[in-house]
Amino acid sequence: MPGYVLRRLVQMLLTLIGVSVITFLITHALPADPARQIAGRTASAAQVEQVRHQFGLDLPLPQQYLRYATGLIEGDLGRSYVQRTDVSFLIASRLPATLLLMLGAIFCELLIGLTAGSVAAFRRNTAADQGVMIGALFFVSTPQFLVAYTLLYVFSNWLGWFPLSGYGTFSHLVLPSVALGLLGGGWYARMMRSSTIEVLRQDFVRTARAKGLSRTRIVLVHVLPNGLLPIIAMIGLDIGYFMSGIVVVESVFGWPGIGQLTWQAIQTIDIPIIMGVTLVAACAIVLGNLLADLVAPLIDPRIKLK
Repeated sequence: MPGYVLRRLVQMLLTLIGVSVITFLITHALPADPARQIAGRTASAAQVEQVRHQFGLDLPLPQQYLRYATGLIEGDLGRSYVQRTDVSFLIASRLPATLLLMLGAIFCELLIGLTAGSVAAFRRNTAADQGVMIGALFFVSTPQFLVAYTLLYVFSNWLGWFPLSGYGTFSHLVLPSVALGLLGGGWYARMMRSSTIEVLRQDFVRTARAKGLSRTRIVLVHVLPNGLLPIIAMIGLDIGYFMSGIVVVESVFGWPGIGQLTWQAIQTIDIPIIMGVTLVAACAIVLGNLLADLVAPLIDPRIKLK
């Protein structure tokens, strides 16, 4: 186990280096000029050049990346071109809201997806199975803004059960979490159905039935633990997805998460923020995958990490 974790940590480091290099090259390949964005449209050419020199944008690209990588080693994500504030501070100020929404969304996804997927699997080829699959396909295909605005209109504007927007209380969290839960729950329902049906066809399930074990024991002890393994991997990916910010849902519900910060940075070509958010999301993805791999043997002892 220690050797496996060490190898994974080395792989994570190499992955993050690759992500930083690719993101750095892409952001600097954009046709927009960050120096012009910072100086303003009315700035003279001399003022733009002064800004470019001030932020080191006139240096060769490899030298710019080397300066940025050196700062990363020291824990410095850079300084926002537009907001003139440390990127680490900006991300940290949005992190509590993002983590809260992530937990709420994953809870709703699992509650909706696992329940619907299990019902479809144990009642496959019935009206319930078809209804779950149609519902899953509908929500997977529906745009985020449409689900979000529908929930706002029905539960906030019409019924008045929840606030229209904002952040700070449990009632503010419900609708954004449900919106993301409905969208992601479709994927979990489809995955849970396929995984559970596959497990039900295995020899050990037939053996358990032949031994006379109760249906409840077979489901809880043999079927669900094995059917949940692909779900754990999906949760690891979702952690990174939510940590990068859900721009549409956050905008609709006025949620002050990382998504809004990212969108503002993209509009102003604020490269340090774009780089910082991308690296935070990449860290969340690789850590989520590592956590999923470490949890899998606890559910299925047959899995050995070497």
